[in-house]
Amino acid sequence: ENPAAKMQLFQALLDQNPGGILLASNTSSLSINTLSSALPKGSRLVGLHFFNPATLMPLVEIIGGETLLPQERASLEAWIKTLGKTPVGCKDSPGFIVNRVARPYPEQIDAVLEAAGFKMGPFKLMDLIGLDINYAVSQQVWQALGEPERLKPSALQAEKVKAGKLGRKSGEGFYAY
Repeated sequence: ENPAAKMQLFQALLDQNPGGILLASNTSSLSINTLSSALPKGSRLVGLHFFNPATLMPLVEIIGGETLLPQERASLEAWIKTLGKTPVGCKDSPGFIVNRVARPYPEQIDAVLEAAGFKMGPFKLMDLIGLDINYAVSQQVWQALGEPERLKPSALQAEKVKAGKLGRKSGEGFYAY
């Protein structure tokens, strides 16, 4: 969820490929239109938000920015289906669909959601993604929507990020690994 890093990668890809290619970014919260506006004229970008763990979760959000053509959207939907996934189109809006409605959950929800059929609860998921990445997504969604109280990023998560407790990649987050 680092726009500068993504733009650097997109520019390198454009330097190596002919014009007219469609770039795709797996993002949880960054505006596709904002990213696209920083690309050279004529470049096109789409967001494909694969959910973690990607090997288990079937949903893929297709975030079509202003430059996505209808036939490209149809091709992406068909391709996603060949992966055994379920594509869902959404507008370029803060947090898209799922990250906009999935904030915040209390810790005890993990067990309830897993019992209801989720592959993992939200705290296990944040540990898998990385609390630093998840916190950045939470901040982006909250700010882009005008900082509503109901979406305010968790102070507990901010403390964990500040302490370097980033989840699996650091050995500790909400759980110890």
